[in-house]
Amino acid sequence: MPDRAPEAPSSPVELHPRADSEPTSSRALVPLPREEREEPDAGERLSDVDSWGRSERVRSLVRRIYDPVYRNWFRAQWEGLENIPRTGGALLIANHAGAIPNDAPVIMHGVEKELGRPVYGLADNLFRAMPVVGTLWSRGGGVAAHPDNAYRLLHDDGQLALVFPEGTKGPGKHYRDRYRLRRFGRGGFVAIAMRAGVPVVPITVVGSEETMPLLYKSARGAKLLNVPYVPVTVNMLLLGPLGIVTPLPAKFRLRVLPPVHFDVPPDQERYSRSRVMEEAERIREDMQESLYDMLRERRSVWFG
Repeated sequence: MPDRAPEAPSSPVELHPRADSEPTSSRALVPLPREEREEPDAGERLSDVDSWGRSERVRSLVRRIYDPVYRNWFRAQWEGLENIPRTGGALLIANHAGAIPNDAPVIMHGVEKELGRPVYGLADNLFRAMPVVGTLWSRGGGVAAHPDNAYRLLHDDGQLALVFPEGTKGPGKHYRDRYRLRRFGRGGFVAIAMRAGVPVVPITVVGSEETMPLLYKSARGAKLLNVPYVPVTVNMLLLGPLGIVTPLPAKFRLRVLPPVHFDVPPDQERYSRSRVMEEAERIREDMQESLYDMLRERRSVWFG
């Protein structure tokens, strides 16, 4: 059984587990081992670009630009930051919501601002494939969501990695279903944490659901844009074209729950599927309870 601390007061994508007979998919981009990686081109040879493509200079610029939004628009308020390890690898997971989710940048910015630790966001490889956007995404700490990438970040590099176990099901929720966690896939995040020998640190977020509420999903134009659907949001009705990229100023509250450790040996090829699913569901239940508790305490959407 895991060594679990008492519960705290009351599109990154799913990582598929290496459990039982299910092999790891190799469709996503996976970086080569360090000794096999080619040197970057002269145009990319920046002194602060790491092997994942992250640039601290770019992140510093992003932090300066984004900080007024973080402080004055979303007015982010944290509790339980002491539960995030100051050193070593840890897998951060959180609930995911909003037609264009704002939880990922808020979490990454907040942890880097408050703790001074970089956070790598694991997300769909779609961003990587887009010209210009893909490069900026990598420079800002984005990494293609793949079990091997997560393992190397957590185990080899000892970094913080952020993933959303609900995957695309989170942002795809209608507003009427807000703060009801979707199933955590096949528990891939638990299997990765077990394999890497690191804790899972759950984060519950209140506020993201109201920044860009999804009213319905339109199929029109989806094929042209190569997306499953085109979201129609409250923001679009209120702000017109500006509503496509402008979030509403809901106040963010974020709660970091105690880290979950697993008493299993790392670096195993496979872990029990039933054990992985059991741990994933237990973590999901803890996060759901935390969300309900935070909603009971909330005075208003806009002022917390």
